[in-house]
Amino acid sequence: MSLRKILFPLTLLLLFSTNLHSQTVNRDSTIIQGIKAIYNIKFDEAETIFRSLIADYPENPAGRFFLAMIDWWKILLDLDVETYDDLFFQKLEDVIFQCDEILKKDPKNVDALFFKGGSIGFRGRLRAYRESWLKAADDGREALPIVERASNLDPSNLDVQLGFGIYNYYASVIPNEYPLLKPLMIFFPSGDKEKGIEQLTNTALNGKYAKYEARYFLLTLYYSYENDYRKAEEYAVMLHEEFPDNPVFQRWLGRIAVKKGNYFLASEIFNEILNKAEPGFYGYSTPRVKREAAYYIGVHHRNMNELDSAKHYFELCAEYSKQIDKKEESGFLINAYLYLGMINDLLDNREDAVKYYRELLDMRNYGKSREQAKQYLENPYRN
Repeated sequence: MSLRKILFPLTLLLLFSTNLHSQTVNRDSTIIQGIKAIYNIKFDEAETIFRSLIADYPENPAGRFFLAMIDWWKILLDLDVETYDDLFFQKLEDVIFQCDEILKKDPKNVDALFFKGGSIGFRGRLRAYRESWLKAADDGREALPIVERASNLDPSNLDVQLGFGIYNYYASVIPNEYPLLKPLMIFFPSGDKEKGIEQLTNTALNGKYAKYEARYFLLTLYYSYENDYRKAEEYAVMLHEEFPDNPVFQRWLGRIAVKKGNYFLASEIFNEILNKAEPGFYGYSTPRVKREAAYYIGVHHRNMNELDSAKHYFELCAEYSKQIDKKEESGFLINAYLYLGMINDLLDNREDAVKYYRELLDMRNYGKSREQAKQYLENPYRN
C-alpha cells in the first residue's frame, strides 16, 4: 500500500476530529457567554444567545435547557411571585422530551442524560421552594440515577456534581429541619451533608456550566443552615464581583453584613441597591427589594441616633410592606411600626407614637411586639 493511501484517510480523520473539537469549543464558549448574561440579569441578551444556539445546534438540548434557566432566574428575583412557574415547568418538559428522543436512538448520549437529569432536578428545586415536598423528593429520586449514568459515562464532567451535591445535602438536612417530612425519606437514598458540600465546592471551583449555580447554592446553605457567615460571604463576594448588577447576590451581601453586626457596611450595600432601583435596574425596583433595603438603612440610622433619617426609611419600609403583605403582616412591617413609635417618642411626637403602638396591637404578635407596644402606650419610650 502506498504512503499516500495511508496518509489520506488519516488526514481526513484529523480534519474531522479538529472540526468536531472546534464545534465543541465554539458551542461551549457560546453557552458560557449566555450563562453569564443570565447571571448578569441581561435576559434579552441571554435569550438571543440561546435561541441562536438552538438554531446552530438543534440536536443538542443545551439551548432549550438554558432558555428555561432564564425563567428560573426570573423566579429567583422574587420567589413570592409565581408568574413564571408554569412557563418554567413547560420549558423543562420540552427539554426532557428532546432528551428522551435522543436517548431512544443513543442511550449513552451524555448531553441528553445530563440535561434531562438537570431539568428534573431544577423542577424539584422549584417544587421544594413551593413546599410541594413529595413531588420535589420524587424529582430528586428520579434525577439521581440519570445524573449518575452521565457521570459514569463521562467522569471528567464536574457539573454533574451539582446535582449530587444538592441531593446529598438536602437529603441529609431536610429530615432535621422539617421533621414532618422524615417518614418520606425512608423511600429515598440517604444523604451525606459533608459529601454534598464537598461535591458542590468541587463544582463551584472547577465546573464548566454549573459553577455559578453551585456557588449560589453554597452561599445559601452556609447562611441558612450552617450559620457560617464567613463562608457565605466568601461566595457572595465571589458572585457579586463577577455579577455586580445581580440584585440577589447583592442582597445576600447586605444580609450577611447584618448577621455579622456590620450595619455600616449593610447600609452602604442597601443604599447602592436603592440607587439602582431608582433608574429601574432589572430586579432592583420591586417593592420587596426596596422594602428590605429601606429597613436595614433605617436600622443603621437608628443605631447612629440619626432619628429623622431613620424615621424616613422606616416609613418607606412600612409603605412597601403594605403593597406586599397580603395574608398577614410581615416582620418588616411590624418592626418598622415599633421603631416608628419609639422614634416618634424620642422626637416628642407622642400622638404619632401612640398611633403606631395602637396599630401594633391589631397586628399579629412578632417577637414581643404587642408586649412592647402596651409598655410604651403606658410609658413613652426613652433610650
